Amino acid sequence: MTTGLSELPDFLRLSYFHGQMLAAQDFRGEQAYFVEKLRLRNRCLHGYGVACGLRVSPVPSGEPSVAGPDPHQPRITLHSGVALDCLGNEIVIRHDCPVELIPLLSEQDQGSFQDGDSLYLCVEYCERPARPTRGVYAGACDGTADCAYGWRQDSYHVRVALAPPDNDGCGGLCCDADQDPRLLLARIDDVHKGQPVLEDAIHLEERRPLSRYRFTTITGISWRHGASYTAEQAADILGTDDEGGGLVVHFSKDVHTRSLTPGIVDVHVSEGGRGRHADIYFLDGRLEELADEQFTRSLRWRQTSDETLQNGDRVLITVRTPFILDRCCRPVDGTHVGGRVPLLPGIDQTQPVPEFCASPPSGAVRWTSGTGTGAGVFESWFFVRENQPRERPVRRRGRQS
Repeated sequence: MTTGLSELPDFLRLSYFHGQMLAAQDFRGEQAYFVEKLRLRNRCLHGYGVACGLRVSPVPSGEPSVAGPDPHQPRITLHSGVALDCLGNEIVIRHDCPVELIPLLSEQDQGSFQDGDSLYLCVEYCERPARPTRGVYAGACDGTADCAYGWRQDSYHVRVALAPPDNDGCGGLCCDADQDPRLLLARIDDVHKGQPVLEDAIHLEERRPLSRYRFTTITGISWRHGASYTAEQAADILGTDDEGGGLVVHFSKDVHTRSLTPGIVDVHVSEGGRGRHADIYFLDGRLEELADEQFTRSLRWRQTSDETLQNGDRVLITVRTPFILDRCCRPVDGTHVGGRVPLLPGIDQTQPVPEFCASPPSGAVRWTSGTGTGAGVFESWFFVRENQPRERPVRRRGRQS
């Protein structure tokens, strides 16, 4: 929900003068001025999300439980770190802490939970009273002053739920004051009572990095960037003889199908082989039509020409992501950083994976496209190699007019 500017706090601060009489409410008001200013600045300039740390890892089976004698209950360790929530609060977790998942579900979610469900781990800002002290003056009808807490300590609650918070709307953050205060840290799949959490079940890609807007990115492709394929394999990848095949690009969020227009995807072939080779030509193809769908999470481009790829060719793939718009009409953040966008599930994984920079700088999630600033053209390529064993082919090319 987006509030109006008139609903923002009325920023008043004390103006001191000699002889002024001040009460507790005056000092509370002055604190509120700076607290609300900081929250507004955080929302408008930084957005919200994980700034550093807050990784989630499984607790090894057999370690003593903090909530009971059974060491096999689903548990995780929440590591220290810093984040901002969508209301502008700073969340600081100073020490690693073990978390029992099932007991933290609400009463309603516990009644709905079934073995094998996914759980969403969140953290929520809170304040706790600290340092109790007794006032110097008592009330008018009291014999002695009551004990009161003289300080407030920034703290947090760990939340677990069957559904994630949804704060990624299209409204501006500066005026949002009615958002879900929970900050999502991880999705944990295949949770069973009485069984430990496995490493592969923890999905940190669900978390939001600190940003004002979470841009849509490319999260998977159907070919390995920079790999070498035989001509037959390349034809399968391009969908040359298969109407259901072709190059597939998957997005992290929905995009408008009407923005997937001709020219969004271009495929060139840079001729290789022996002798002089410098020709570059277009490989004709078309995008899968999605006329009946307003939004989609993927696009598919298929070759429609009779071109035959030869040994030494390089297939260059360009996706003009600045022209692909998401639900908020923002461009896909498509820069192919380091060529690290992973393969889609089910695609042949036999090609070697680069050993350097295997994880992005955050170290918490898989690589995707994007630099966090939006737009940027997605570029990729693969090579065509000779079949082994194979007779030397007669080079022929049916060039398109």
